[in-house]
Parts: sequence; structure tokens; C-alpha cells
Amino acid sequence: MTTAATPAETTPAAPVTETLSWQWQGRQLDVGLTRQGSGPTLLMLPALSTISTRAEFAALQAALADRFTTVAIDWPGFGDRPRPFIDWSVETLLAFVDHLFTAIDPRPAGVVAAGHAGGLMMRYLRDHPGAVERLILVAPTWRGPLPTMTRGDYRPWFARLRRWFDQPFGRTLYWLNTREWCIHRMADEHVYETPRYLNAERMAIKRRVPASPGARHASIRFVTGALDAFRTRDAALAAMRGITSRTLMMTTPHMPRRSGENMEALATLEGVETHRLPHGRLLVHEEYPADVAEAIRRWWP
Repeated sequence: MTTAATPAETTPAAPVTETLSWQWQGRQLDVGLTRQGSGPTLLMLPALSTISTRAEFAALQAALADRFTTVAIDWPGFGDRPRPFIDWSVETLLAFVDHLFTAIDPRPAGVVAAGHAGGLMMRYLRDHPGAVERLILVAPTWRGPLPTMTRGDYRPWFARLRRWFDQPFGRTLYWLNTREWCIHRMADEHVYETPRYLNAERMAIKRRVPASPGARHASIRFVTGALDAFRTRDAALAAMRGITSRTLMMTTPHMPRRSGENMEALATLEGVETHRLPHGRLLVHEEYPADVAEAIRRWWP
């Protein structure tokens, strides 16, 4: 006699890696996509940074695969694939979100947006109310590192810096700024709470990201604020007030100060349900995926 496995005993199917192609400005852009699980579609958009890819969702996907079809996808210009030179912009990334809803699911049950993806989805949903049923913002940001350091002052030399990195000698500038010690400093100060979370194995994986051909073009635009969904906190809060999707925001007490202040401002809005995790920083979903998964399960009926 054969006994059927209970749901608790069922192991979710292994993740499947795919390639999603998108035509933009006469060019074909190929980005990586990882799909796992079954059930309503939960689209997962990673943070924008020098070392971010959809792989930061791997453990969270596995934790939620028994309940959702989780689809983690890289942003064009980022991720682990070669990237052509394009003058990447907020409008480009928002057009890509439009393509996702056509290519993957016209109305996904939910979107998990981490870091800068949170700001981009806030702007998208401001202009497309009801495009998704639920929005989960994980440590959302909307200002790049340099504008944050200058307290929202978008200085003319930011554009000059982008032009320098776009030149052939920009490859050397980018190489100098993505050495192991630079990545450790960024990760330890802003990204992870655990000291030296990027051990030798994790660091080797992260360093493959900036090594991808063409990686510097989108990365320098993120750093200098060219991919910022909003220029001011007031604009971000106004957009959030107009969003009709049920929204959960996750933050922690250990966020970088200015980013944390913006998250706490979001938390004051009536339409935002806030869950404060006890630990983690900007990539809390990568560092503490079990806690993030549990918060999503409790919030989702």
C-alpha cells in the first residue's frame, strides 16, 4: 500500500533557469530568470547595485515555493549576463516592468521589490493603479548612493562621472571601484549586518557580477542617481498614497541612517503595513530569508 505524501513532506521542485528576451531601442536584451514553485505568481525584483542579481532571492524562493510560483528576474543592465551599452534610465526600467507583465503574468498576485526596485514599483503603480494585487517592499530605497550622500543634491558632476565611466578607460575606473576591499566595505557598512557576511565563497560569486561585460554602464547610473524613481521624499510619499495595491513594507533597526529615515517616513502612511524585522540591512532578504518568508506568510491570507 502506498501512502501519499502530505504537503509538509512534499519537496518543491528544483528552480528552473530561463532567459527572457526584450527588444528595446532596436536591441535585444537578454536577462536571466529563475522560476520555482507552484500557485499564484509572485514576481521578485532584486535591488539595483553593483553586486545584486536575482540570486539574492534563491533562499527566499525555496522557502515560498510550496505556496507560490516564484519568478525572480534580473533588471536589464544588471544581473549576470553581458549587457550592451545603453543610456539606462528610469523610463527604460519602467518599460521593462510593462514587458514583464506581458511576458510572465498580466496581473501577478504579488510583487516583491527589494531596495531600489521598491522605488521603481512605487512609481510604476502610481501610474498603473491595480496592476498587482499586493506589493511587498523589502528595505525600499529611491535615492542612489551619491545623491544620498549629498542629501538629495543632484550635482552636475554626477553626469560627468557617468560619461567618464562610459568611455573605454571607464573599464579601468570600474575595475578599481570593484576590488574586493571596496565590495567588503560597501557590504559591511550598508548591505549586510553580519560582519564579513561575504566569505570567500560568497565574495567570489558577487565579484562575477561587475566582471560581466558592460556592467559599468547601469551601475554608474545607479550610483549617481540616474535610476532614482523620485528626487525627493515628498514625491515618493505622494506616489505611495496613490497606490491601491495592498502593501507590506519590511525594514529593520539596522538600516543605513538616511535610507532608514526614508523607510520610517513610508511607515507613517495609512496604506502601508509595516513589519520590522529584528536584524538585517539592505539585503535582509538574502541574509535572513527565513524571517522574510515568515513575515510574508503571516501577512498573506
